[in-house]
Amino acid sequence: MQYRLDRKTGNKISNLSLGCMRFPKTLGITDMQKTEELIMRSIERGVNYFDTAWIYPGSEEALGSVLFRNNVRYKVFIATKLPIILLKDKFDTQDFDNYFNQSLKRLKTDYIDYYLLHMMTDMEQWTKLKNAGIENWIAKKKSSGQIKQIGFSFHGSGNEFLKILNDYNWELALIQYNYFDENYQAGVTGLKAAAVKMPVVVMEPLLGGKLATGLPKEAVNIFKKANSNLPAGGWTPAGWALNWLWNQSEVTSVLSGMSTMEQLDENLGLAEKAEANSLNDSQKDVYKAVLESIKKTTKVNCTGCNYCMPCPVGVNISGCFSAYNAMYSMGYIEGMKQFATSTGFTSAKSGSPGLCIKCGVCEPNCPQGISIMKELKIVYKKMEPWFIKFVGSCVRAALGKPRKKNETSI
Repeated sequence: MQYRLDRKTGNKISNLSLGCMRFPKTLGITDMQKTEELIMRSIERGVNYFDTAWIYPGSEEALGSVLFRNNVRYKVFIATKLPIILLKDKFDTQDFDNYFNQSLKRLKTDYIDYYLLHMMTDMEQWTKLKNAGIENWIAKKKSSGQIKQIGFSFHGSGNEFLKILNDYNWELALIQYNYFDENYQAGVTGLKAAAVKMPVVVMEPLLGGKLATGLPKEAVNIFKKANSNLPAGGWTPAGWALNWLWNQSEVTSVLSGMSTMEQLDENLGLAEKAEANSLNDSQKDVYKAVLESIKKTTKVNCTGCNYCMPCPVGVNISGCFSAYNAMYSMGYIEGMKQFATSTGFTSAKSGSPGLCIKCGVCEPNCPQGISIMKELKIVYKKMEPWFIKFVGSCVRAALGKPRKKNETSI
């Protein structure tokens, strides 16, 4: 495994880190056997940074249980997060304590290596946290040894990132970054500014999997052609995406939400060979060509993070957008296949975009700033013509009572 240095602490962080939001599941419940195999294989191969969060269902508990049962807590750095999104405007140090202590209990540990303020968006939000006393709270936790390093994850504009970055002595930043989003959110400017001060961990390296399996055929063919100039058959699209990040010395670690052993093994193999400044000019040109191809087909820039969920009326928001994009990148049949499965054609309850009542609950929580209600209306019109609605209603009627548009789960 390759490691990159946290110059503030001397910690050597593996250039590949395991994102715990997408642990394997069976019937919606974390599959502990598969999860333990993933975590232990990661550690055995040198991965030492594990990213979780209070709001990832079952994630902290699963990670904590595996580390405790196998007595390997001391081998890894745990990063978890304070769920600012749940605090609303009632920022209170008692709430900070409640969420922090719950994380410690779930993770079966008495300290957090890298504690992040989750989903920071702008300077106004950070100012509210400061007014609530979070700086003193952090200082006390660090003094007690319960928090080793403090950081933040970011989902806002580039200017706001720089304001937050320069207003406090942060010790780690988690940003969304990939070859498709080079100038989105914190972007390359934020990456370079942060890297001067602290480690930077990158999330969404594959844009929710889209840069691995959701590319248009033209983009896939561009990578295939470029592979003829690489040894051992070259890289998969996922490999190309990861190597673009590792090529940049400012990236300390790439956070990947691997949910299968195949994904893990592929990424481990790449990480063990990855070095900064290793891509040549012709390889960099490949990314430019692929990017142009992708931009022709992407309709909604949704990464599938599901921060917009659950929808009060049951719309599978990210599933709808993923299927809509797939229709343009991978063809009508594939797109409709995804739409049928993501909107509940095979279950009694529909997840159709047509259920949207424009309540607006989802939009403030979207890290990508998507106009969700507007886009759902477009998706509904495009993906559910009368004959598709008819087929869906027939299937659901056979399975159980159809879901009416005005029914909610509130």
